[in-house]
Amino acid sequence: MTLRSSLFALVSALTLTVAAPVIAHEGHQHTDDAAQTEHSGCDAVTVGDLEISGPFTRATLPNAPVGGGFLTIKNTGTEDDRLISATSTIAKDTQIHEMAMEGDVMKMRQLVDGLAIPAGETVTLEPGGNHIMFMGLNGPIKEGEKVSVTLTFEKAGEVTLDLVAAGAAADAPAHDHGSMAH
Repeated sequence: MTLRSSLFALVSALTLTVAAPVIAHEGHQHTDDAAQTEHSGCDAVTVGDLEISGPFTRATLPNAPVGGGFLTIKNTGTEDDRLISATSTIAKDTQIHEMAMEGDVMKMRQLVDGLAIPAGETVTLEPGGNHIMFMGLNGPIKEGEKVSVTLTFEKAGEVTLDLVAAGAAADAPAHDHGSMAH
């Protein structure tokens, strides 16, 4: 597969549908300063002043080189925070990415300085927009599988979440996503 066709497949997979902005679902919330407690059936997990909800990934084809991670982060605090890194063992590299239309061209790039989470605002990582990029997958992501990802925030610290793999064209997580944070 050529680099051009790989990039086309990646952009196609991530933009099957460009979703309208997602509004964070206000649901169950748990506070856990260490962010190490198992949460079952929760809609949100709290780390510092941040509420994280709706984490999911998409199933991939057997030889897909990349995958995406999606979630919503609400900053309930009075100070801005920043998602500075993401890590996962499912890929050689895990990055925070931005996708945006520039004229008629969809452009994707790594956010090397991270992603700002402004005070009092909600930031959504979604297909066709900002997202977590799993590059150099160790194997396919299968529907229903849990993908563990650790997010590091400048102020709130670190939290490890399970992203449940939805279908290859999913725009949102499955309703019953089991445990979310550990």
